[in-house]
Amino acid sequence: MTTRDIDVTLPRETHNDRTMLGMPTVPGRGNLREVAPFQEASAHESQNVQLRTNLRNATHSIQDKRDQRVAEMPDWEQLRDAGEAIKSDVIARLPELLEQFEAAFTARGGHVHWARDADEANDIIAGLVEDNARVNEQGRRDVIKVKSMATQETGLNEALADRGIDALETDLAELIVQLGNDLPSHILVPAIHRNREEIRRIFLRGMDDVDPDLDSQPAHLAEASRKHLRRRFLSADVAVSGANFGIADTGTLSVVESEGNGRMCVTLPKTLITLMGIEKLLPSFGDLEVFMQLLPRSSTGERMNPYSSFWTGVADSDGPENVHVVLLDNGRTRALADEHGREALHCIRCSACMNVCPVYQRSGGHAYGSVYPGPIGAILTPLLTGVDEAENGTLPYASSLCGACFDACPVKIDIPTMLTRLRAQDDEVNHGEKIPRTQLDAALKGAKWMMSDGRRMNLIGKALPIAHITTPSEGMTDLPGIGGKWTGTRDIPQPPKSSFRSWWKDNRDE
Repeated sequence: MTTRDIDVTLPRETHNDRTMLGMPTVPGRGNLREVAPFQEASAHESQNVQLRTNLRNATHSIQDKRDQRVAEMPDWEQLRDAGEAIKSDVIARLPELLEQFEAAFTARGGHVHWARDADEANDIIAGLVEDNARVNEQGRRDVIKVKSMATQETGLNEALADRGIDALETDLAELIVQLGNDLPSHILVPAIHRNREEIRRIFLRGMDDVDPDLDSQPAHLAEASRKHLRRRFLSADVAVSGANFGIADTGTLSVVESEGNGRMCVTLPKTLITLMGIEKLLPSFGDLEVFMQLLPRSSTGERMNPYSSFWTGVADSDGPENVHVVLLDNGRTRALADEHGREALHCIRCSACMNVCPVYQRSGGHAYGSVYPGPIGAILTPLLTGVDEAENGTLPYASSLCGACFDACPVKIDIPTMLTRLRAQDDEVNHGEKIPRTQLDAALKGAKWMMSDGRRMNLIGKALPIAHITTPSEGMTDLPGIGGKWTGTRDIPQPPKSSFRSWWKDNRDE
């Protein structure tokens, strides 16, 4: 894959008009699949009281801190406008900026690789590790990692394991997930569903060098992980990182984090491999001024990230001697081909939308199947793969459309509007047969037929007095069939005595 595969044609006057693409049919692969309908998955997960308690405490705590930090910024809305404008410009000029980044990165001694999908990215990285990491006494190779959503998306750890390579997560939350043979449930706080006592038990089971008397004090848990990881930092030949941003005009990559593990990964090993989605570019270093204010406040409620690492190619006697970047498509050009959906590629992975989402707070991240949970995952996953992939067509329904995600997004992604558009795509692609296959299809077709004609709506309105009399005053709580899926989680109130149309005619018409 090269930038020639991403053929974007834009009017000269504006970057926000029609975009034509060369390879929009390549779908995303890897950990981007909802294996069961979201409604079923969320119903199962929401039964976990411990999970809901952990999520409520964590998301509310982060959200409170975010609100305080945002309130300190009199120009917060102007920053959001600037972030939105910069990301719109990046998406509109993506091929140009990718070529600029490739030239700058190569000129400074780095190596650029292009990956069409998850399998291609995993194969490239595995080959680089095999070329640069020593074989240990067990006949395998080791690599250390700093938290990367892109590598989780491609399923890199599992692919490396098949090639005899053991990847060690160095981010504390990712390490907890890895040692617990678990799955991440939050973009920023992958182990948000675990409490301190659960983490203590995971460490005792998974660390061969841990103190058997380890307690659940946060400082002691952090110390145990620090000791466990330190010798691996010092002995690793190869590190794999993600990237928060790539700077097109300098070829610079960056990782922002809170623990210092990222700094160790990108400076100590001789070989550094970075996997970055092609949408993560910024045009110039100066654009970081906006995002280094938006990202920490939106993600962790901090004024600045504790550790911000930037590297540009190779430097003599300083840092890695062998630097690679793998630029990942995996459905991003497919999303880019969607005139409205491409806005989802503006996401900077701050997770602010999750922390305010009432659906996410009750169902948790595992219910979404994909590595991208919450409101942004409900649009990003089906855009990368298509609504016809597995049960991804059910993800756009994982929302009450309350709009809290739009208000919280630092780059103003209009998630509610995209959710409704994707619901329409799901109806067209997965439920568009002339003869309904399921009760839900029949119900949706009936509603569409009724609501598409004012006369039909009027006739339905005339039946409301009868429905009002025949329905219990407490409403309907136990309907059969498809209606039971609704009344299983909420009630249907008693219909009104008359429709609004009738009320208006009786009370307001001249």
